[in-house]
Amino acid sequence: MRVLRACREMGIAAVVVYSDVDRAALHVRKSDEAYPIGPAPAAESYLRIDKILDVAKRSGAEAIHPGYGFLSENAKFAQACADAGVKFIGPTPHSMNLMGSKTSARQQMEKAGVPFVPGTSRGLASPEEGEEVAERIGYPVMLKAAAGGGGKGMRLVHTRRELRSALESAQSEAQRSFGDSEVYIEKAIVNPRHIEMQVLADEHGNTVWLGERECSIQRRHQKVLEEAPSPIVDPDMRRRMGEVAVKVAQAANYTNAGTVEFLVDQQKNFYFLEMNTRLQVEHPVTELTTGLDLVHLQIRIAAGEKLPFAQSDIAIRGHAIECRIYAEDPDNNYFPSPGKITVLLQPSGPGIRRDSGMYEGWNVPMDYDPLLAKLIGYATDREQAILRLDRALYEYFVAGIKTNISLFRRILRDGDFRAGRLDTGYLDRLLAKSKAGSGSDMPSGEKEELEAIAAIAAGMFAVLDPASPGPKNGNSGGEPAIVPSRWKQNGRSEGLR
Repeated sequence: MRVLRACREMGIAAVVVYSDVDRAALHVRKSDEAYPIGPAPAAESYLRIDKILDVAKRSGAEAIHPGYGFLSENAKFAQACADAGVKFIGPTPHSMNLMGSKTSARQQMEKAGVPFVPGTSRGLASPEEGEEVAERIGYPVMLKAAAGGGGKGMRLVHTRRELRSALESAQSEAQRSFGDSEVYIEKAIVNPRHIEMQVLADEHGNTVWLGERECSIQRRHQKVLEEAPSPIVDPDMRRRMGEVAVKVAQAANYTNAGTVEFLVDQQKNFYFLEMNTRLQVEHPVTELTTGLDLVHLQIRIAAGEKLPFAQSDIAIRGHAIECRIYAEDPDNNYFPSPGKITVLLQPSGPGIRRDSGMYEGWNVPMDYDPLLAKLIGYATDREQAILRLDRALYEYFVAGIKTNISLFRRILRDGDFRAGRLDTGYLDRLLAKSKAGSGSDMPSGEKEELEAIAAIAAGMFAVLDPASPGPKNGNSGGEPAIVPSRWKQNGRSEGLR
């Protein structure tokens, strides 16, 4: 839907593909043309390069935007597009290959003099090598899949005794998830912040950075809430991170939109982590704080245009926070919650943006990522952005399935979050604190919902109860008294209390 909207604004006809289970999906209903490509399993539909390129040929499509997932960081797909004469809206296959593997990226950054977390730049050949490296750099260490993402193939190891089994487990998960069992090791930074920098590069040698995003609020290494700018990044640190991010992109001969991810320690030292060779899910917070449309720019860069601005033209203004709304049950260990959306009330108002793929009556499938929508609050400063987003979350109502909306209410009202005291372990601590302090067998999310419903019911009862005494007026003649509405009566009564 995000890409469709950009295409419509630019006067470009948009073709989409869909699996059998997505026949009624919003992107299918809103596209100019839609083509089925197979059954629900992604391996038989959305990951089938041949089927997607066949649709491109039949429809006459000139370019393909890969979106956020599936084949968006697949160098083979980018190469297949080039071979078929279809423009891939993203980096070249060479840059993807270079940055897609975390180990090859580390090797390249080592040559470019980019600071990165101590560890290996190649996959571990044996458990013995892992033990030797871990002893040298010091525990705790982190095992990571070279082709990984989303926390797959990642293990935190505190002692030598844990390492062998953790390595086997990480390699097995990496093989299942990515078809590549390569795992490397790096020093685990205690309580790090996860901060990323957006970059844009055209095909004429121009590269710019567009500011950072704070992505430390994560669950199982998956981002949950993001904001821009980061509460701890000052202008000097932003400039230095941006310059390193541009150096990373240039070292990879990178073009189009990309994101350079950093780990930041307690002393505000930052280390290169990896590069995402695609548009990030959280890109709206950068769009709001820069005033730029990243999808428009992606398409224009792919069409061969130069960037229409220089680094000195980019200004960061205001503050934006994004919540990822998932179809999952926060009171049942975040178990996926597919099903039909029976009622949908969506927030709006000043400073609120929704990027959504859901609608009332839609059946949320269980076959894919449970992300339903992104709710973004924007304001002149962080405090106001928090207040606006908190208000919008109370306007959001989804019935028929469970969502994690109640989780964001807890985050936005938490003292540590409001003070900007964040790291990648923040959400685990908040959830543990909420569970320990609930004082009730009722799940906290359900308790909040019931309290809200009770408050609404009480207010409506006070307004609509016919037995409620109305205000008196001074009319002593034969004319009938003018009776105000129940809403006005209630307001006047409240004003006298």
